[in-house]
Parts: sequence; C-alpha cells; structure tokens
Amino acid sequence: MAVPLDAIMAFHNAFRNDLKRIDAAALESARGKAGLAPTIERFRFFNEMLVWHAHGEEQAVFPRLETVAPLVAEAYLKDHHGLDAAYDTLNAAYTAQDPLQTARATAAFKFHLDIHLAKEDTHLYRIFRERISLPEQGKAVGIMAGMVPQPRVPEVVGWLFPLIGWEDRMNMVHIYQSMMPPPAFAGMKGLIQKAIPGDWAELVRRIPTLEGK
Repeated sequence: MAVPLDAIMAFHNAFRNDLKRIDAAALESARGKAGLAPTIERFRFFNEMLVWHAHGEEQAVFPRLETVAPLVAEAYLKDHHGLDAAYDTLNAAYTAQDPLQTARATAAFKFHLDIHLAKEDTHLYRIFRERISLPEQGKAVGIMAGMVPQPRVPEVVGWLFPLIGWEDRMNMVHIYQSMMPPPAFAGMKGLIQKAIPGDWAELVRRIPTLEGK
C-alpha cells in the first residue's frame, strides 16, 4: 500500500532521470551534436521543480525531523545551498553559450544531486519514516505539494509521470486518490492521462478503479 513518503521517492526518481537526460544532452552538444538545445534548456524548469521540492522539505520535513533527530537536517540544508550554487554555475555557462563549460557544470550538478538524493533516501527519510507518525508524514507531504503554484500543477504532472516507472506511477495515483476530494482527483486523472497517453490503458489495467471514475 502506498504511503505519503512514496510521493517524495517518486519525485526523487524523476529528478534523477531528468537530470541524467539533460546531462547526456549537454555532453553530446559539447561533442558537436546539434539539435539538443530543447533538452538542455529544460534545466531551468527542472530547477524550478527542485527549488519547490527543497523549500517544501525545509518548511515541512526538516523542522519535524529536528524534534526526533536533532541536527540531522542541517547537513541536508547545506546540500540544498550547494545545489543552488550548482544551478547558478550551469545557468551562467549556458547563458554564455559555452558548450564545454555547460557540460562540465551539468555533470557537477548531477553528481551533487545524485549523492544528495541517495543520502536522503537511505538516511534522512528512513529516520523520518521510522520516527514520525503516518498522519504527520501525510501533513508534511501535503505542505510540500502546496509549494507548487496551483496554475503550474499541470506542468508538474506533465513532467513527472513520463519520467517515473510503473510502481511510482501507481503509488502517485493511490496517494492522489487518498488525499484529494473526488472532484479534484477527477481533474488530476485527466492531467495524468494527458501526460502518458500511450501508457494510460496500462495504468487503468493496473488500477481498475481509474476507469469511469
């Protein structure tokens, strides 16, 4: 059964997958391959997503964690500041139209993010899962979701679902179903279908309650 923290894990996987693609495109561009600008330029929207996610953690997860595991979150906050700096370096390199520096900066951004997410998955969120009650976990995830401006939700869903696997997709659907009133979930279902039109039938097969709801 999906639990609220599974939503955070799904976003972590999407971050990994998207930055992997952006990094690969930056490397190929530095080697002279043309036509990769749209993929590389996605780093700006990617970072918007990352900032919303990080701010949600800082407002909802880190303070609650401090009550059961003092000082643990401090190192992760420093990681967030490091990721901000990595983005600034990448943005400057891309704005300067320097393909080599862009590839170097993207690789550094990816390296830092991969380590940060791995630590969160295996350390910070393990503590959070074990020491914070399930209702409190749900509240934290709800606050994190609220970091996304409402008009931008369709963009977030359209970004997320193509980047995650079936288990994460199913977890996200179950979490949306459990946290949203029926009219809101009906709208969310439409956004998910639009995001993965070719996989929608398979998602309905895996979650039959989606059909006709």
